[in-house]
Amino acid sequence: MPDLHLTGDPVADQLLSTDPNALLIGMLLDQQVTMEKAFTGPAVIASRMGGRLDVAAIAAAEPEEFIALCSQPPAVHRFPRAMAERVQDLCRILVDDWQGSASHLFAAAATGEELRRLLGTLPGFGAVKAQIFLALLGKQYGITPPGWREAAGDFGLDGFRSVADITDRESLLKVRATKQAVKAAARAAKQA
Repeated sequence: MPDLHLTGDPVADQLLSTDPNALLIGMLLDQQVTMEKAFTGPAVIASRMGGRLDVAAIAAAEPEEFIALCSQPPAVHRFPRAMAERVQDLCRILVDDWQGSASHLFAAAATGEELRRLLGTLPGFGAVKAQIFLALLGKQYGITPPGWREAAGDFGLDGFRSVADITDRESLLKVRATKQAVKAAARAAKQA
């Protein structure tokens, strides 16, 4: 079992470490908010649902009620309505196609490329997010189908490129520095 340190909250990190559904939902939420906020989201949802992250209950919930659950302060995400809808869509896919478990999705892929492709079909998972999540699964979750590093692209390499490389506070700061440098280079390229 992995020992993830993505949020700074021991309860949230424990949930991410033990529940593949929580990790997948956290990655879905990881956009336009801090990584810590995104990956704490599954624990917040679980606490508001009676202490358990139940993807079947999320999938079956009346949409406006689930949006309200995600919107109550502090909101699960900066855009609670849109992200609640995406989380619910993701949970429906998990229930309908993967027996309610992201671990079944992860195990279905014979290769890293196949897993990257499967991840890329999920709501909110574009090509880059699928690669980052594949790298996280390989580097920290022990899910390493053949060719996973290649399918993860640069995120599969050693270094401090993404959430896949965060194991403690120091590595978090290194990942943030790398991201800032990449953004600065992109801005400079636009201005040139």
